Amino acid sequence: MKILEMMGHELLTAIQNGDLQIEEIMSFYLERIEKLEEKIKAFITISKEAALDKARQYDKELLKENKIGRLLGLPIAIKDCICVKDSPTTCGSQILQGYKPPFNATVVEKLIEQENAICIGRTNMDEFAMGSSTENSYYGPTHNPWDLNRVPGGSSGGSAAAIAACQASFALGSDTGGSVRGPASYCGVVGLKPTYGIVSRNGLVSYANSLEQIGPITRCVKDSALLLEMMAGKDDLDSTTVNQKVENYTEILDDSIENIKMGIPKQFFGESIQEEVKKSVNDSIKQLETMGIESVEINFPNIEYVIPSYYLIGMSEASSNLARFDGLRYGKISKNLEGDVFDVFNRTRGEFFGSEVRRRIILGTYALSAGYYDMFYLKALKVRTIIKQDFKNAFEQCSAIACPTMPTTAFKLGELIDDPLQMYMMDILTCPINLAGLPAISIPCGVDSDNLPIGFQIIGDYFKEGQILTIAHQLEQKLNIFRKIPNVSGGM
Repeated sequence: MKILEMMGHELLTAIQNGDLQIEEIMSFYLERIEKLEEKIKAFITISKEAALDKARQYDKELLKENKIGRLLGLPIAIKDCICVKDSPTTCGSQILQGYKPPFNATVVEKLIEQENAICIGRTNMDEFAMGSSTENSYYGPTHNPWDLNRVPGGSSGGSAAAIAACQASFALGSDTGGSVRGPASYCGVVGLKPTYGIVSRNGLVSYANSLEQIGPITRCVKDSALLLEMMAGKDDLDSTTVNQKVENYTEILDDSIENIKMGIPKQFFGESIQEEVKKSVNDSIKQLETMGIESVEINFPNIEYVIPSYYLIGMSEASSNLARFDGLRYGKISKNLEGDVFDVFNRTRGEFFGSEVRRRIILGTYALSAGYYDMFYLKALKVRTIIKQDFKNAFEQCSAIACPTMPTTAFKLGELIDDPLQMYMMDILTCPINLAGLPAISIPCGVDSDNLPIGFQIIGDYFKEGQILTIAHQLEQKLNIFRKIPNVSGGM
């Protein structure tokens, strides 16, 4: 089997068996990036020399039988809002251009320093994770490998595109309202959003603290399970992490799924869902039924309030979190220093923040302002409690929930960029999970008439990652489409 066709866990086995060297694998991926990057633009920074040097070092350590981590030097692409020590971390924004953090995020410390993955580069993203298409990046849009005229989803579009185009073995993204699962759906890969608090957010540049989680993006479910095993766990540097025992997710993927009740929320299959998406997802539900799962219709009555409450909470938290980027504490500063400190702040933020970031900061600040806090932000928090209750009621009838990941397949670049409200509505099926803090996974379940991937989303109850990974893995094996690779013109 060629490196191109191999999943991450298969490459690990090949290294352990002596069939492949780490440098050989790293060279392959770097060569592929070089050939495809001009078309896809998945990366902001590529760490070519550092990655090759580290690969050679690990090959020597393996030959000497020195202790080496479980990821054995495989290349991982890391979203540009997750801190990697001495590596440019810009959040896709001009204001942080050139910033290099002096420390690693906890997930980076675990995967790179402890388990010896190698950072191959930093992936493109919507500026400060604000967007659903990766068109809001200061460095330009990323293109979907399945159709270069389409978006890869956002905000982790660079990570998903890199995995779909086989430019890395694994990738990390962050999911605030679907920013791992949406790109995974559009790019035909696997995206996992863990339960809030199971993975440390230390070192993740915050957009909305109460909503976001770091999650893996991979070509198969087993690779996501493998990364989650290594990423999860209590972290003293993040007070929101929970002291929950980390399961051996990879060891339970073949456990029986018979007699599991799968809830099908009728409101998640409404008129706004593309017909081809509905059909593919319904076909996958029927496939699960042949595997012993029982499907039951459930009710999710308050879906219409999801988008308003999500964006009010997210924008309000963003207005607070991004206050630090003023040119004095963090970020570049305007060359025009005339006037008082507020004039300089205003010019700096006006010059170096993109339009979507400015829009969300203004709306969030308005929602938190005197006289409007109760009317907007507090009401959004009350709606969030109602959404959580809807899920609680649902899980009294079923063990997991199935629905589309995104209402449509990938739309064309530029199609929605001037219609922010329509763009926000694309997150209607992913935002509820973040509001409730639940785990969810997206896997590819088919393609539409334009050969664009369709995502199948499985939602679990709190800390039920093992169950949704098991269901997703077994469905993935039955559908047997996860090994498909897009034919990017000019690729290898």
